[in-house]
Amino acid sequence: MIKRHNLGTRYSEAVIYNGVAYLCGQCCHEGNEGKKDVKVQTKETLENIDRVLAEIGSDKSKVLMATIYLKDISYYDEMNEVWDSWIAEGHYPARACVEAALAERDLLVEIVVTAAV
Repeated sequence: MIKRHNLGTRYSEAVIYNGVAYLCGQCCHEGNEGKKDVKVQTKETLENIDRVLAEIGSDKSKVLMATIYLKDISYYDEMNEVWDSWIAEGHYPARACVEAALAERDLLVEIVVTAAV
């Protein structure tokens, strides 16, 4: 059975199938993105991931895979400072990090995760 969480017009915030949750891309909180640096945006993005995982009965220790999209790869070290303090020790997921054009002009980071439920 496929379970869709927080269904929107174009996408679900998460889709769960066979004990695995596939989250849509998460970004920082809406508003004033242009005034937020990559560390703040990464922190808020990870808070959103925490929220969605909690709503579906999972948590960051169960993240299997993460794909991180950065507007500019030069933000890599700053983003990693926040990531490293967030991820559950000993529960490091498979991960990719790439530079990408993001949907909103002021967004600096977007993260997609897959997690066990």
